[in-house]
Amino acid sequence: MPDHSFRFGDAEIISVSDGHIHFAPSDFFPSVESSEWEAYADQLTSDGQIRMNVGSFVIRVGDDVALVDTGLGEGDHPFDNSEWGLLAADMGSKGIAPDEITAVVITHLHRDHVGWNMVEENGVRTPFFPNARYHVPKADWDVFTRRAGMSMFAYIAEQVTPLMELGALEFIEGEQPIGDHLTALPTPGHTPGHTSVLVSSAAESAVILGDAAHVPVQAHHTDWSPRADTNPELSRQNRAELFDRMEKERSLVVSGHFPVPGFGRLVRVQGRRYWRAL
Repeated sequence: MPDHSFRFGDAEIISVSDGHIHFAPSDFFPSVESSEWEAYADQLTSDGQIRMNVGSFVIRVGDDVALVDTGLGEGDHPFDNSEWGLLAADMGSKGIAPDEITAVVITHLHRDHVGWNMVEENGVRTPFFPNARYHVPKADWDVFTRRAGMSMFAYIAEQVTPLMELGALEFIEGEQPIGDHLTALPTPGHTPGHTSVLVSSAAESAVILGDAAHVPVQAHHTDWSPRADTNPELSRQNRAELFDRMEKERSLVVSGHFPVPGFGRLVRVQGRRYWRAL
C-alpha cells in the first residue's frame, strides 16, 4: 500500500479512512469571503464544496501500534452528501486488526474523531480496540462530559464516558509523551483541549494535525478559522505556531481532513507557504 503508508526511521504511518463529509465554504469558514477562494478553486469539488476526508492514522513502531482518532462510526450523523462508517473495513483491507492497537490517541472530542471508540454487540457496548489504552485531552473531557445529556452531545455518553467506567481511559494534560515515539502537542482553540501528535524516529518527525487545520490552504492562511473553533483567536495563534514549527523542523505534515492519504510537505513558492501532497 505505497500510497497510504509512509516510513521513516523505525516508524510507519498508515492512513485509514472512515469516509468523507462535505461543507459549503461559506458555512465552514463564515469569515472568509467567497472571492478569497478563487485562487484555490482546485481545492474544491466541481460544485464548489469542501470535501473532507474523515481520516485516522495507524502508527507502527516495533510491537507498539497506535491509532490517532476513530472517525464518525456507524450511527446516524447530521451530514449531507457524505459517507461514513468505513474505518473497520478500511483497516481490515490494510491488514490491521482492532486487537493489534495498543494505544488510541483522541485529538479532541468532536463526533468525527471518536465514533469507533465503542461498538455495540448483543446490547452491550465494548471498546472496539479491546487491548488499547485510550488517551483523551483532559480539558476536552471536562467540557464535553458536562454536555453529555444534551441531544447533540449524546455521542459522548455512547463513545467516551464508558471508557472511564471500564478503566481504559488516560488523560492528556499538556505536552507529554505517549509511549516512546509519540508526543502530545497541545494546540487548543478548535476545542479547549485540542491536541496534535508528534511522531519521532531516527531524528525525523511527522505531525498529525488533528483539527489544527482542516484544508491545505490554511498552511498559508493560518488566520482562517472555521465556525467550529471554540476560540478562533487562540486557534489562529496555535495554527500559525504549529505550521512555523513544522516548516522549521521539516516535519512531515499529516492530516485526516486533507485529501487522502493526507501526507505532505511544506514548501515555499514565491514567498507563500503551501502544503504539497507527497
